[in-house]
Amino acid sequence: MTPTPAPVVTIIVPGYDVGPWAAEALSSLEAQTLPTWRALLVDDASTDDTGRIFADAAARDERFRLMRHDARRGLGAARNTALDLVDTPFVGFLDADDRMRPRALERLVDSLDASGSDVAVGAYVRLRPDGAGGYTPGTVQPWVRSATDPVRTGTSLREHPQVAGNIVAWSKVSRIDLWRRAGLRFPVGKAYEDQVVAQLLYAHARGIDVVPDVVVEWRERADGSSITQHRERLDVLNDYLEALEAGIGVLDASGHTAAARARVDLILAMDLPPLVTIARTHPDTRYRRALGAFVRRLADRGGAPDGDVAPALLW
Repeated sequence: MTPTPAPVVTIIVPGYDVGPWAAEALSSLEAQTLPTWRALLVDDASTDDTGRIFADAAARDERFRLMRHDARRGLGAARNTALDLVDTPFVGFLDADDRMRPRALERLVDSLDASGSDVAVGAYVRLRPDGAGGYTPGTVQPWVRSATDPVRTGTSLREHPQVAGNIVAWSKVSRIDLWRRAGLRFPVGKAYEDQVVAQLLYAHARGIDVVPDVVVEWRERADGSSITQHRERLDVLNDYLEALEAGIGVLDASGHTAAARARVDLILAMDLPPLVTIARTHPDTRYRRALGAFVRRLADRGGAPDGDVAPALLW
């Protein structure tokens, strides 16, 4: 019997009440053209059938390994639980309501093997409801394209500051050695926990590869149940703004001025306008004050909110 090749990359898949989508996420891993992966499935005390779906996958395919939290601890904690168990050269992430494109791991791992870089970053698209009960992938958005196109190998934040705009955990594969030597962990109990980690990865990396290929389809849930679909909540807004500023702070502290400037520009262009729209009619004045204070801090850095934003929030 031919021995099973040892896995080279571990994919961490956390999940909490993602039963409607988890099977599709795991199937997208099984469809990978690179077969030498392992997946650590972390059921974060789900109340639906997520745990069963994860267990069924582990029973049919030895590359899936299941672990469970007795009580819900959040996405960051679930990822940390699995990070402690990674023993492959490379690690990546997939949220259990998203889909990985078939050649994703092949492209990212092959790039790192060839270049010797620490992090490989791919493009991603939104997976939006189609109105008929299904989902349709969109196109690569301009800010994603500017981070990942054209191909670059062995680059850095100084040479390619726009890569700082790719702040999600699941569009990357990185060397586990980078996580170990930099002591990286995900913040616990916070939404948008991957933004700071992404900037720390870039700042500590001894080389960054970027590939224009779409590697993940990021689901916008039709039922609106994702935390990132509730930025009208004050607690979510506060976590969001804290993560944005903390990511910029990492770039500042590591001396990457151009990357910090690129990040601020992107926040002003992309993140801020929809928040301003919410703030204008939000019933809680604390929402408006929190966003206004954030805008003033960006302005103090030299950011220039556009004419529609400034009158609404800068007072």
